[in-house]
Amino acid sequence: MMPRWLVAGLRSGPFVWLVPITIIVDQICKWFVEADLPYGEPVGLLPFISLYRTWNEGIAFSLFAGLDELFLIILALIVLLFVTYLWWSVEPKRWLSRLGFALIWGGAVGNLIDRIWHGHVIDFILVHTQTWSFAIFNTADSFISVGAAAVVLDEVLMWWRSRSDAG
Repeated sequence: MMPRWLVAGLRSGPFVWLVPITIIVDQICKWFVEADLPYGEPVGLLPFISLYRTWNEGIAFSLFAGLDELFLIILALIVLLFVTYLWWSVEPKRWLSRLGFALIWGGAVGNLIDRIWHGHVIDFILVHTQTWSFAIFNTADSFISVGAAAVVLDEVLMWWRSRSDAG
């Protein structure tokens, strides 16, 4: 017998369609970057955004770089299972969390594809000023970040509503 959360998720899975779209968008962007962007040379787009192709051999912000590739793949799969559980445990009416988990899932799979296919994750977006720069990231990371923000916002809104109802 399948767990209740999995059955509910399979039956009422809004935003599931977003997962393949985020994966496809991410992989197309990375394909163009690998095909046309020189490695390690910035290409300015705006005064504060450049394209800068590099490879991340760890996870977020290059944490665990140098660890065994199989370990990083297994870690990513465990995170995906956890996100799947959270996604399908959330009530269907909480559309903002469901949207967030779909974006997180699609972004995580996009980065996992890189890791399996290339042995590293392709990063290419650099946000910077003249004297400062943020960590270089990619479209999958952007989907994950926006998804996480949506989940946090939904939690804050739920908390706010519960305080309003109690008072």
